[in-house]
Amino acid sequence: MTTANKITILRILFIPFFIVQVLYYIDRGSENHRMLAFATFVVAALCDGVDGYIARRCNQRSELGAILDPLADKLLLVSAIVLLSFPNEHRLDRIPLWLTATILGRDVILTIGLGVIHYTCGKVVVRPILIGKAATVFQMITVGWILLKWPEAWLPVWLWGAGVCTAISGLVYVWEGIRQLSVSPISAASPNQSPSRISHDPPS
Repeated sequence: MTTANKITILRILFIPFFIVQVLYYIDRGSENHRMLAFATFVVAALCDGVDGYIARRCNQRSELGAILDPLADKLLLVSAIVLLSFPNEHRLDRIPLWLTATILGRDVILTIGLGVIHYTCGKVVVRPILIGKAATVFQMITVGWILLKWPEAWLPVWLWGAGVCTAISGLVYVWEGIRQLSVSPISAASPNQSPSRISHDPPS
């Protein structure tokens, strides 16, 4: 259990607190809950950079970290995006359902793809791509923008940026997954085998 992994686990523990603060704000309208939700979101996002820096700087990369780090990111962002797409009595701007569906759909497809590749190839190689990082940044900006109640006129920029980058990154990852499956020996065609002969001779 490295220091980087401990920070990642701490990020995961922040998520229930963040969810509760958003729900309390929607229910009661207390600004304290909204600011606590925003502060928790920012701290969790900053910890993402900290654990990554520690893992690289102190040579603490591990298989557990490779699983927990993206999981923490997804849990935080998906929780925030789903919460902010529900009706909230006009307390916060809503994330349109098309963006929520795009993000969730991409993640579901990629999760299924990872399972298929792991089952067939025995090893999954995931290389981060720039458009995927851009999608994460746009999603984080969208959530932070809404929680801070900043000018609504700029919100469509972040929404469309998140949607386009998410969709493109999903297509790129799917293409890479197909490529990995195509070079796997298990995807090669089986050689033709002659059908077994069945004897029809009557018993002696």
